[in-house]
Amino acid sequence: MKYQIRHETRYRYTEAVTNSQHDLHLLPRELPHQLCLSSGLDIKPMPSVCQERADYFGNRATHLVLAVAHTTLTVIAQSRVEVATPNALLPEGDVAWEEVVAEIARRHSDLHAQEMSFPSPFIVPWDDLRSYTCPSFPAGRPLLSGCLALMHRLRDDFTYDARATTIATPLHEVFSKRRGVCQDFAHLMIACLRSLGLSARYVSGYLVTSPPPGQPRLVGVDASHAWLSVFSPRFGFVDLDPTNNSIVGDRHVTLAIGRDFGDVTPLRGVILGGGRHELYVAVDVVPSEG
Repeated sequence: MKYQIRHETRYRYTEAVTNSQHDLHLLPRELPHQLCLSSGLDIKPMPSVCQERADYFGNRATHLVLAVAHTTLTVIAQSRVEVATPNALLPEGDVAWEEVVAEIARRHSDLHAQEMSFPSPFIVPWDDLRSYTCPSFPAGRPLLSGCLALMHRLRDDFTYDARATTIATPLHEVFSKRRGVCQDFAHLMIACLRSLGLSARYVSGYLVTSPPPGQPRLVGVDASHAWLSVFSPRFGFVDLDPTNNSIVGDRHVTLAIGRDFGDVTPLRGVILGGGRHELYVAVDVVPSEG
């Protein structure tokens, strides 16, 4: 599948910002199943510095410096990507989860996978969470089979509620309220897996949405999405979407990968001045021909 993506972010400030610096993760990365055909940024006011680099995790990161006074900042990221359907998985054919934990712990194991098994700023597992996770991983159960069982339980036990949390809501509170949004569910499932010594990473991107039958497609109603990928020595990193209780397919577009949301924030920065601000975000992901 090919998709045309437009992601607009606009800040309005009550007072002038005299100087600011920002880091962006708004350009899709290249992956074995994903090809970025074109991409670009339209930024107003025009920055004095706009530099793209590969960050520590291999994501496309852009650094901006705005040295002119402004009361609005608009960043429009436009991309065209091609996403392939991942290879079919046989969850029961994976190795036992305990063997995966042992593999990750070995000194000469995959260092990236090893790194993704440790706590991170947004994800610090605790004993009650491990107790919640254990029923999905009885002794000898294949890793991916256990992950799917855990994902199904999260779907049954938690409710999607856009008003229940913010990015500042602690994971303990998400767990106790049993409510949250996609980034909460991604963080929560990662924490569950890490509590057992497994390796899982946070993925930011987009999910292609479709209108109800017979209804026109609305502009600007798509949104950023988040899911996770779990490391299997046999299959590599396998992407799972706990919000939708599904294995990730060709309707998911990956922007960036990290330990948690803090590593892949779409736009963050430091400003001088500005007063209060209003934020507007609109995302469109449209199937593209040719």
